[in-house]
Amino acid sequence: MNIKNQVSHLLVRWIRAVASGDVEQVVACYAPDALLLPTVSPRLRHNHAEIRDYFIHFLSKKPTGRIEEENIRIFGEIAVNSGLYTFLMMEDGQPKEVAARFTFVYRKTDGTWRIIAHHSSVVPA
Repeated sequence: MNIKNQVSHLLVRWIRAVASGDVEQVVACYAPDALLLPTVSPRLRHNHAEIRDYFIHFLSKKPTGRIEEENIRIFGEIAVNSGLYTFLMMEDGQPKEVAARFTFVYRKTDGTWRIIAHHSSVVPA
């Protein structure tokens, strides 16, 4: 599998982890010193404990996501994947669709790719 396919698979793995509802599976996708700029929170998350705190709340909405577009660039041991995804989640007992832009930055350490920075924001109307 070439590097771009590996990086694409990392996003698929993250979306599946989110859909699983297992916060530890999601947190495992991130490096210990990762930075998360989440879609539905004004607070930046700087480490696993803070990232876990965000996803405990987010996963309670039962999100499922799909990738709309991704653009992968490789810079040695750093990879960037930016694009669009859409999440369907429950809000106040009703399904709600949220379209968002994303950028994931991955670093390969000891043969394993981990998210080191993740920014997601709602697509403007």
